[in-house]
Amino acid sequence: MKDAQIKDDIVRLARSLFDRGLSFGSSGNISVRTQDGWLMTPAGSSMGSLDPERISRLDRDGNWLSGDQPTKESFLHMSMYGKRSKANAIVHLHSTHSVAVSCLHDIDTNNVLPPLTAYYVMRIGTLPLIPYFAPGDINLAKAVGEMASKHHAVLLANHGPVVAGTCLEDAVYATEELEETAKLFLLLRGHATKPLSETQVIDLKNKFPNKN
Repeated sequence: MKDAQIKDDIVRLARSLFDRGLSFGSSGNISVRTQDGWLMTPAGSSMGSLDPERISRLDRDGNWLSGDQPTKESFLHMSMYGKRSKANAIVHLHSTHSVAVSCLHDIDTNNVLPPLTAYYVMRIGTLPLIPYFAPGDINLAKAVGEMASKHHAVLLANHGPVVAGTCLEDAVYATEELEETAKLFLLLRGHATKPLSETQVIDLKNKFPNKN
């Protein structure tokens, strides 16, 4: 796919996320792998009003080549790509329900959300919580990298999700599924719930192996 088309796709899907309240202000960022590097949303930009001509271009080593300066969270993307050779796109949001779950004190840090729906199992599977680090802390990238070889999606404590996909659409859809499951999880707190059984989860993973 040509870079111009990739840029247009980034703008279109970022605007969709913004319009539906999954991103706000200048929060959230998107990257896509290209033949010779990466395209990435710029620092301080709103996902609701991206200019394709200002999208950042990085080389294979992560060096900024053209466009506006890339998001300050580019190191999160590079850390995830470094461990997932099949990942061709990454979405990072500060979406409300996912962040809310990341702030709870009584969640399972090895797998934050229960398997409430089949599509959550199919698109996310297991979601580990990355401990809190201040924005820009290089240790956050290291912590993401440690989990990325086994997980295409992670949740940053008091921050938000980072989700990789084989294409931009897959990364966006998986991020949306995570956010909706986080919303369900919060709505159901205090109620007796019946997540999918271990047998049902295994059956789904066998039928729909994750390709991210």
